[in-house]
Amino acid sequence: MSKLKIILNGIIKENPTFVLILGMCPTLATTTSAINGMGMGFATMVVLICSNMVISLLAPLIPNKVRIPSYIVVIAAFVTLVQFLMQAFVPSLYETLGIFIPLIVVNCIVLGRAEAFASKHNILESALDGIGIGLGFTIALTLIGLVREFLGNLSLFDYKIFDSDGMLLFVLAPGAFIVLGYLMLLFNKLKEGKN
Repeated sequence: MSKLKIILNGIIKENPTFVLILGMCPTLATTTSAINGMGMGFATMVVLICSNMVISLLAPLIPNKVRIPSYIVVIAAFVTLVQFLMQAFVPSLYETLGIFIPLIVVNCIVLGRAEAFASKHNILESALDGIGIGLGFTIALTLIGLVREFLGNLSLFDYKIFDSDGMLLFVLAPGAFIVLGYLMLLFNKLKEGKN
């Protein structure tokens, strides 16, 4: 499998949000703005890349009975590192994302890629898979946040575009479902057109 194909697979064919429909809790909860979505996506991508690489190296050494708990320990170590870095360098984003940063440990995207891909491939392919899936997740969260922020606050990346109020619905939970549904439809129509 070519390097570019592995990356594009995570962005298009196996996009965790729009195709696999995984990680819906952080997707719906953290995308009230584009910056929040992008921050959550990047945090998850760093954990994905690092944990995929380490699990790829350790998988042959881990007994089958303790495979999943071992993967969770590796993932938790990287989540803790990302949490400390965010707390130190982007404290406002860290405060906004709150509990969703530590919950990356049990995000089915990260654990699923560890089990389905990293444990069966070499370190380079596992890193590329982490980049692809992470970019797919980041793009999806940023796009959802961008639409919700624009419709809900009439702003983009916290920059006010219009001097009036947006539609509160899009900042609230129902808006997340509406935007996700329409973007999934659009993404899958575009994907069908490319085939």
